[in-house]
Amino acid sequence: MGGFAILAACSAPAVGSPSATPTPELPTASSTSTRTDPPTATVTPTSTFTPTATYTPTITLTPSITPTPTITPTPTFDFPDVNVNVGSAHCRYGPDVAYLHAGDLYEGDHGLLWNRSYNATWLWVRFDKLNYACWVSATVVDLDDDPYRVVAYISPLPQSTLYGPVKKVSAVRNGNQVVVSWDAVWMTVDDDRGYFLEARVCTQAGLLDVYGQTYGTTYTFSDLTSCDSPSSGKLYVVEKHGYTDPVAIPWP
Repeated sequence: MGGFAILAACSAPAVGSPSATPTPELPTASSTSTRTDPPTATVTPTSTFTPTATYTPTITLTPSITPTPTITPTPTFDFPDVNVNVGSAHCRYGPDVAYLHAGDLYEGDHGLLWNRSYNATWLWVRFDKLNYACWVSATVVDLDDDPYRVVAYISPLPQSTLYGPVKKVSAVRNGNQVVVSWDAVWMTVDDDRGYFLEARVCTQAGLLDVYGQTYGTTYTFSDLTSCDSPSSGKLYVVEKHGYTDPVAIPWP
């Protein structure tokens, strides 16, 4: 019994049986060999881009078109032409022969009619050869148009300061006559042009402007008493350069 057991243990391997192959040893969790993954690269930027300017587009406004107004020309007034029709005539500082002489006129002298007296018997004309306007009688000129196209006008008198006004002016009535008196004012012979009176007197047609010039110290007006408004007058001293301040006549 015992001998059989030893023989079995020493017997040769059976024919045809494969040889035993050693099983390779696999690593276990407790193996000392540890796998190390390659390090992960971390990229650190070396600079941060900061824009230095922001472009803001410029807005160009389109102007609105404003229509240009149409200019309508204002017609200029065509003053009537005046031509002297006599050999010689006077141009004066007022609309009457009692006013001072302002300039000499001769046949053919041309001017423009600027104004007129209320009844157009005297014309205020700017003659080409003079640098001022003066009064000429309508009887010594020809007009190319109606004088009533221009307005009536009273021009100022040239002022004189060489002499003083008259003194002690008085007036008395004798019926329809009014006599004005005053004290004389001394003037040189060269300067003396006497005295000038402007009055508004009562006539059959109503109140009327009249003028007087004298070298004396009295003057008589015809003056009715039938007008609704009172008559009146002024007195000037006249020298060759002009007129002094007027003095009111105390009309009776």
